[in-house]
Amino acid sequence: MRTRSLLALAGTVTALTVAMAVPASADGSAVLTTGSAGGTAAAVGDTLTAPLASGTTATLYSSATGTSGVTCTSSQFTATVTGNPTAPGTATESVTGHSFDSSSCTSNVTGVLGVSSITVDNLPYTATVASDGTLTVSPATGSTIQTTVKLRTLLGTITCVYQAPSLTGKADNSDSSIAFTNQQFTKSSGSSLCFANGYFTARYAPVTDAGARVYVN
Repeated sequence: MRTRSLLALAGTVTALTVAMAVPASADGSAVLTTGSAGGTAAAVGDTLTAPLASGTTATLYSSATGTSGVTCTSSQFTATVTGNPTAPGTATESVTGHSFDSSSCTSNVTGVLGVSSITVDNLPYTATVASDGTLTVSPATGSTIQTTVKLRTLLGTITCVYQAPSLTGKADNSDSSIAFTNQQFTKSSGSSLCFANGYFTARYAPVTDAGARVYVN
């Protein structure tokens, strides 16, 4: 009897240990949920939006450590959920819009008087969001992520086109944000006033789905 009791106790301890080792996200919640972590799954077809986090700016600087380039205080992205599996896993989105309000943008590049427009080209892009918060934005096959910046100068408006093979960001549940840090773009065309490389940094928050904050699980 004592031997069977000890075996039963050992089996119970083992079962509890295994249960505790399973990640919290393995409780059946989806990768993307609304309202709270582990909350209601974001449905395929839902539209996610986010402005710049309050008090922050989006910047495209000529170097990763410099402060020369373009700064905007108003920007927003829009994406549609295309896949949202059970966590842990990777959700997918179609980035259908990424805009910058040119009236909120300034430039401190020598010879540049102002910013006429910033346009994100070649949309839609594909985005993947992993359970660890890693976000990857990729263009369609055979395309590239591209941004066209038009700047006003004493000699008229110049057009600077920048491209990148992909972008990597990070999602943070503390404020339902997505942050991009020093994502490098390379100039594909433009005058000598267009800097050779552009390093994009921005934090968008909160990411919402019909007004409810979005969380990554």
